[in-house]
Amino acid sequence: MKDLSRLYVNGVTHFFTVVTDQRRPILCDAPLRSNLRNALQRVRMNYPFEIVAWVLLPDHLHTIWSLPKNDPDYSTRWRLVKGIVSHQMKSRLDLDRCRSQSQIRKGESGLWQHRFLEHTIRDENDFSRHFDYIHFNPIKHGLDENPDEWKWSTYHRYLKHGYYGEHRQLFDSNVDAE
Repeated sequence: MKDLSRLYVNGVTHFFTVVTDQRRPILCDAPLRSNLRNALQRVRMNYPFEIVAWVLLPDHLHTIWSLPKNDPDYSTRWRLVKGIVSHQMKSRLDLDRCRSQSQIRKGESGLWQHRFLEHTIRDENDFSRHFDYIHFNPIKHGLDENPDEWKWSTYHRYLKHGYYGEHRQLFDSNVDAE
């Protein structure tokens, strides 16, 4: 069995993948996007972190977060974000109807998969591969042909600041994130 223990180190940068329960394609729906944005803002008020890169796809999201130097606790942040969104979306998505007996017994919402994938960024090359992976993930999934066509990504911010040029080699498919 795979070792599922997490690495907690102060002040490092992490890549995350968070997936909806049963991969329901609901994350790009306006109410859920709005609740997710609000949840992130609320959590960041008490548990600061920087969102370095982000992409929101219908059934999952990828992001890179940098945590404060004295705080390694990304699990609390994700628990709070997922909990706030689940609470806000409970009646709109009729989450009680969608939950399995196991989820009910464990007190899970039925909106998110129980766990999330976390990868501690090791060095600049590792960062660059994950950064590009995030921004080109909609293409990988056939959602668009060009990353600047996908609305829910930080790609646009970095394109505007000149990070992505016309001839930059961009996507490394060796990132194992899903």
